[in-house]
This record gives sequence, C-alpha cells and structure tokens, in this order.
Amino acid sequence: MLRYLHVMPFVSAILLTIALTLPAGAADSATADRAGYLALARTGWIYELRAAMTRRDLSIPVHINGRDFAGSALCIVGERPDPQTLATLRGFSALARQVFGRPLPMRYAGPEAQLCGPRRTVVLRLYSGWPPNRALSADLDWLNATYDLGLPRGRDYAATSPGQAQTFFGRRGAATHILVQQGGEGTANDPLARSYFRSILLEEMFQSFTFGMDVLAFHRSPRFLSKLQEVPLNIHRLPWGSAAFMRALLRSNPQRLCAFDVFMMYAVAQAPVDQTTDPAFLDWIETRFDRLDAQARDTLADPRFSEVLDPECRAWSE
Repeated sequence: MLRYLHVMPFVSAILLTIALTLPAGAADSATADRAGYLALARTGWIYELRAAMTRRDLSIPVHINGRDFAGSALCIVGERPDPQTLATLRGFSALARQVFGRPLPMRYAGPEAQLCGPRRTVVLRLYSGWPPNRALSADLDWLNATYDLGLPRGRDYAATSPGQAQTFFGRRGAATHILVQQGGEGTANDPLARSYFRSILLEEMFQSFTFGMDVLAFHRSPRFLSKLQEVPLNIHRLPWGSAAFMRALLRSNPQRLCAFDVFMMYAVAQAPVDQTTDPAFLDWIETRFDRLDAQARDTLADPRFSEVLDPECRAWSE
C-alpha cells in the first residue's frame, strides 16, 4: 500500500511505482552507495504525471522543481504545535536554511487557513484525534480561490492517512497543504509516540519541499537508505494512533531523514535544471555526486540537526 503518497490532487504520479530492493551491504560501499543513490533518485524524482481529478481545469500548466518552495513561509493552522511537533519543525527549518540558504519562517495563524494570507505559503494543519475533514475542505476551498487552482467548487475532502501532503498548481502560483496528526502534551514520556509523530511530520515536510515520491521496498530491514522507502503494509483495521498502528509504520520506514535524503535536498537546491522530474536532473546529480555526498556527510555530522537526521537510517527496532 502506498501510504503518504506525495499527491498533486489533480495530477498524480503513475501508481505503478518501481519497487527498489537494494543489494546487501549497499550502505557500506562507496561504489554501492553511488549506484543505490542514483537508483533511488531515478525512482523518487524522475516520474511522469497524468490527470487524476475529474472536472479540474486541465489548461493550467504544471511545473515541478524542488526549489519552488525554498524561502516560502510555513503557516500553521488548526491546533498549536505540541512540544514534539515544534521540535521537529524547528529541526527541519534549520536544515532547510542550511541547504537552501534561505530561512523557513513559521507562524501560527489560528484555526483557519484564510488567516495565512496570500503570500508564498505552505499551509500546515495540525490536529489530534479524529481528522478535521470539514476544516480540510475549507482550507482547500480557500487555496482554490486564492491561487485559482481550477478545482471543482463545493467539493468535500477527507483525510486518507494521519499525514498527507497535497501540492496544487494554479494560475496564480503553486500551493502546498499538509495535514498531520500530532500527539499532544501526553506524548512527552512516550518514546513510541514521540518517534511516530516526528516520523509522519518529517516525511510530509521532506516530500513537500523536494517533490520526492514514495519508493516501495519489499525487503524489510532495520536500516534503509532513504525516508522515501517504505515496506508495503495492510493496516486498514488498526486505529490511527494506536500502539499497534504506530509500531507498524515505524518498522516500515526510517524514523528520521537519511544521508541520501540530505544528499537529494542539496541536489534539489543546486541543480540548474528547469524541472527536477526531468532526466537532466539525474544526469547533473551523477556529475556532481562527490560534492553532494561531501555536503550531505558534513551536514549529518552537525549536532544542530540531530532531531531530524539519522546517519544510520534506522527503523523502529522494538
């Protein structure tokens, strides 16, 4: 099952995702790293798009470059960030500034997305408990009117997972809406909950700011190469936020961003390409591989980013 698929609601990636199984020892060899990184980059970034939402205005052009949201503001609506959420957001903001050379300003606007204003904004709605589907629909209606997205008017939307991100392309620019569940104050003394809520928020933030796609990995391993990788699961019957649900997701996916993910953030920030979904992006990465790898390694060694980075790229082990 594709969890947290990075979806453009009216333009979605082809659902036939290439499953990537890395050779044993890939994380320990410089040669294997290069091959594994390029394979992951090809699967996670070089994808084709097709129309997915009926009645959407198909005359609106779609342009995908991971740098597009660098320097934009993060507008938080719904619940105020709990301590774990705030720590994750601050860690990711510091990392984004390091990589893109621009700050990621954050502010809490209140209960409604329309309070964010029309500037370059990524809307992050936080909630606990049941998904706020009515508020989600209101957020998307406001984005539709503000950016002229061409979405059907009066449509109701519903959350399909505890964390989801949607990027829209309109006549007045692009906008991203992120909806993520948080645990609240009660997670402070619960390592499982802290890891889980950090993981789902970090995944959506990373994918939203790089346009990377999920990569299916059918071989379960305590060590991965990327936060994009995930073991397919069938957990529809488990309640969101239950201990069983949290453990299942944490075992299928790295808890924090990996060396490859930081590598790709630098690639997205620096590549002189028009779109980061074009094969030319992969060609540029191959020619700059050593430099990007050195930048990623230096960043992973910096203790300022320990909240959001894991050099070992581990899944939950308990």
